[in-house]
Amino acid sequence: MAPAVNPPADGIGLDGLERAWNHIERATKDGNDREARWNMMSASMQGAMAFQKGLGCVHSLSHSLGGANPKLHHGTLNAIFLPEVVKFNARAESMVKDRRLARMAHAMGLPQRDDDGNTIAAAIRSMNARLGLPSGLAALGVGRDLFEGVVDGAIADHCHKTNPRLATRDDYVRMLEASM
Repeated sequence: MAPAVNPPADGIGLDGLERAWNHIERATKDGNDREARWNMMSASMQGAMAFQKGLGCVHSLSHSLGGANPKLHHGTLNAIFLPEVVKFNARAESMVKDRRLARMAHAMGLPQRDDDGNTIAAAIRSMNARLGLPSGLAALGVGRDLFEGVVDGAIADHCHKTNPRLATRDDYVRMLEASM
C-alpha cells in the first residue's frame, strides 16, 4: 500500500500476497505440509523484498504498542491492525489512482471492485479468526489507557511517513478503537 513508485516491488509484493493468502491456513494447520510451508517461506521473502517501499501505519502501531508491552507479538499486532489500516488507506490518492485495492483483492481471490476497503478488511478478519488469532487488542489485555503513548510512538515511528495517507493523532486513535 505504500505510495512509493516501484513496479517491481509491487509485483513481488502482490505475488507474495497471493502465495501467503492461498497457503497460510494449510501451513498453520499442518506444519508438515511442505508445499504450503515453501510458499509461505517465499511469501515471507517477497514481503521483505517489498519493504523498500515502506511499511506504513500498521507497522507504526505495532512497533509502538509492542514497545509499550514487549510480550505482544509484532506479527499478531500487524494482523489485528491490518483491517483498519486497509480501510483507512482506501481513500488515499495513490490507492485509488493505481487501483491498489482491486489488485490486492485479485491476489486474494476476492471480488475485484474498488471499494472502501471493507471487502479486504472483512477477509483479513475472517482469516485471522480461522488461524486462531486473537479477535482484537482487548483479547490481548490491551487497554485504552495505553492509547496516548501508542499514538505518540506511532507518529514518531519511521514507518509513519511511508503510509499512503498521513495519519493524524485522531486517525490513530480511531484505528486503535476499531481494533479493540
